[in-house]
Formats: sequence, structure tokens, C-alpha cells
Amino acid sequence: VFIIKKNRGSCMADNLIVIHGGGPTAVINSSLYGVIAYAKTDSRVGKIYAAKNGTGGLLKEELIELTDVSDEKLELLKQTPGTAIGTSRDPLEKEDYEKMIAILYKYNIKYVLFNGGNGTMDTCGKLYETCKRLNKDIFVIGIPKTMDNDLAITDHSPGFGSAARYIATSVRELCYDVESLPIHVVVVEASGRNAGWITAASALADKTERYAPDLIYLPEIPFSEEKFLEDVKEKLKTKSGIVVVVSEGLSDKEGKPIVKPIFQVGRATYFGDISSHLANLVIKELGYKARGEKPGLLGRASITLQSEVDVEEAVFVGKEAAKAVISGESGKMIALSRNNGDGYNISTTAVDIKEVMMFEKKVPENFINETKNGVTEEFIKWCEPLVGNIGNEMVSFK
Repeated sequence: VFIIKKNRGSCMADNLIVIHGGGPTAVINSSLYGVIAYAKTDSRVGKIYAAKNGTGGLLKEELIELTDVSDEKLELLKQTPGTAIGTSRDPLEKEDYEKMIAILYKYNIKYVLFNGGNGTMDTCGKLYETCKRLNKDIFVIGIPKTMDNDLAITDHSPGFGSAARYIATSVRELCYDVESLPIHVVVVEASGRNAGWITAASALADKTERYAPDLIYLPEIPFSEEKFLEDVKEKLKTKSGIVVVVSEGLSDKEGKPIVKPIFQVGRATYFGDISSHLANLVIKELGYKARGEKPGLLGRASITLQSEVDVEEAVFVGKEAAKAVISGESGKMIALSRNNGDGYNISTTAVDIKEVMMFEKKVPENFINETKNGVTEEFIKWCEPLVGNIGNEMVSFK
């Protein structure tokens, strides 16, 4: 670890650090690119650091220096999956924040950027509050990132557009497969335990609806196995092969997960596969062939199906976050706002981190259809610009 030996009160430039938290996405490295690209041009920044593997790396003083990374390598960040600096879900205690501050002072780090989702924004806010309470001259800003799209205030989060494109493209191709050999019910399990944004995005598979899912179930709606079976039976009256997309977090009207937890480690609870459970239910109760599919992590950081808009916006929020924190803003997250007018365009605003910390944004009622087994045209129009082209034109002679 490179240690800077100088006093905090020195007239030399202060240093900046980026910390990734939570699951990676297809564009988290694009935000990292945005931060570094901007910070390298600002004379107020000395060294540019990253915490190796998240907050745990910072607490261990495992820092990666990125100040002199070549432009060629920086460009590669935009097409690199996962996170180039590592991430974590480390549980933190009150004393950890004070330890972080001591380490930040040791390395003359004045500017701190957290890139992540709900848990990471909570960490961002708590570090800000600790700095404020102890009257420390450290500025903290959050960069939105989550494939689940459940961060509050921001119109959408970088990472979602690419995950949405992945599920829409994959479901589209699956629908072609099922129509080609229409002999079973296929249940696809999408990510998003408490918010159904990715599940809903599967509806973008085909505007004509021929190669789009027949049924979609979101965690925002209490799930009834009886209604599910009735819906499937109704679809099978006109089709011999159907595709159903469900959220991994389906719960009944009492709020209990429809698949019991398998085990728990710390604060994390692990559940069985919803797709397998519902496929087996179809076989058992309807006597019809069924199978479950679960893209899982495959859809989280796919560069092949990366959304171009998602990349551009991830770079944008990274640059805006760096600009804000270096200019002295703190206790904020950079949020995306959708502007009114013709076409799709966005702007950013710095929102109070307290409005974001651990608040989950759910799919609103106006995006869910009346029968609670699909989405509305309003959702399609909202989501389309974020996803982009979902694949090459296809043909069927049937």
C-alpha cells in the first residue's frame, strides 16, 4: 500500500477514493471510468484511489492507485463486466465509520465516492453523518448503481437498462424456441426480490406480443398459486406452449415467500428456486409438461447485451459525482431525472442521501395490468429508451 506522508493542512491537492458496494453490473465500471476521467482533469485532485473489494478493503488499507492509468486501459473499463476494483457486502458497525475516517486522513483523502445500491447508499449516508458529527473535512457523494432499479428518487439506476435488455432478449429467443416446439410451460425466474423491474422488462421481448411472455408476475402483487394455475390453464386453451416470467421474490397475501428459505448466513437469507417450484406445480396440478429456467447472475453483468444508453448514463453520473464531490458537495447522491419534451433525454441532480438510504422503489400500480399478470403500455414506453435494440430481426414462416 502506498502511503502519503503529508499533513492534512498542506497546500497540496487532496486525494479521491472510489468504493464499490453490492453486486456488480454491466456498467459499474463505466461509472468508474467517468470518475477517473473527470478527476484526472481537475487540479484540486492529487491521487485517485479505489478501495480493493469495497469497504472491507478500505478498512484493511488495501488501496489501488489509479492516478496514472493509461487512457487505453480506461476505455476498456466501459466494456469490462463485473467491477475492476472489486466489491463487497461487508456488514459495518458504528466504530467502522470512525476507523474509515482515520484511514482517509492518513492517506489525505478528502473526496469519497460510493458506487452502489440501497445498502451502499446507507453506508454513504452513515459515513457522511459520522464526518459531520466529528466535524471532519471529508466530502461524501453517492453514485447510483443497481440492476434491480429499486433506488429511490432517481428515475432509474445505471445497471438496470442492461439487465432489462438481457432479460428481454433472452425471453424473446426463448419464446421462439417454445413456439418452435410447443410442448411445455416454461417458467423463467428473474432477479429482483422485492421490486419487479427486471421481471417487468421481459415484456419488451416483442412489441407484437407474439414472442413476448404470456404471463408476468411481480413481487409487488401478492401471489396466489391457485390464480397462477388458472391463468396457465386459460393460456393453454389457445396455445400448447407458453412462457411465464416470475420474480424471484414472490410472496403470498400474508407476505410469506412462496418458496421457503433454504438457509441463512448473517443477515442474508437464501431461498429455493421459484421457477422450479412453479414448474413442478404445473406438472403436479395440471399434468402438463413444464420446466424452470433461471438466468441468475448471467443477466447481471452481460457485456454482450450491454445497453448503449446504460453505458452513457453510467459514465455521466460518474463524472457528475466526481465534479460534485470535488466542488465540496456532500451527503448527496447523483440522481437521474427524465426531462419532458420530444424524445428521450435526461439530466442529473444531487439529492439528499437521507431520501435514498434503504428506501426501495417498487413498480407502481400504473405499470401493472388490471389482471395483475402483466404490465401496461405505460411501462413499455417508460422502459424502452433504457434498453435499446434487443436483437436482430427474426423471421417465421408459420
